[in-house]
Amino acid sequence: MRCPYCKEDKDKVIDSRSSEGGRVIRRRRHCLVCKRRFTTYEKIGESVKLSVIKKDGVRVPYERGKVVSGLQKACYKRPVSAEQIQSIADMIEEDIFRNFDKEVSSQFVGQSAMRHLRSVDKVAYIRFASVYRDFNDAGELIDEVRQAILETDAAEEPSLFNDTEPDA
Repeated sequence: MRCPYCKEDKDKVIDSRSSEGGRVIRRRRHCLVCKRRFTTYEKIGESVKLSVIKKDGVRVPYERGKVVSGLQKACYKRPVSAEQIQSIADMIEEDIFRNFDKEVSSQFVGQSAMRHLRSVDKVAYIRFASVYRDFNDAGELIDEVRQAILETDAAEEPSLFNDTEPDA
């Protein structure tokens, strides 16, 4: 690998990590000539063409950017970092590629997004669900919000089976 700084082809790999759900290998390199460090990314040259089957039966190419855009809209002005959004997108893709080879339904993509958003930010989850699920009336939306609140309350309640004894 040629160093981007001195253009010499003498380097050594000092760290390798999997990223983007295992589809990319990130390598940190050290140039033996100029002593600078740089990062390279290695991925399969031929990408698998995945199609998304929409509700009306139309097939469109899968685009990660659309998933990320939907997540960003749901997380707008919420305490969810750009890194968390990318991580959620990675998890959605892992779900997709673990279960499908060539075609995936938009319903599966949406369900996966909702599941991962729900564990990160309940408000972002409700925003996403309100668009994705296309509720027929306000009652359905209120039921969904009520369920999210109940889950949050249950997670915050202290356990009845504490290992520690109360202070006397």
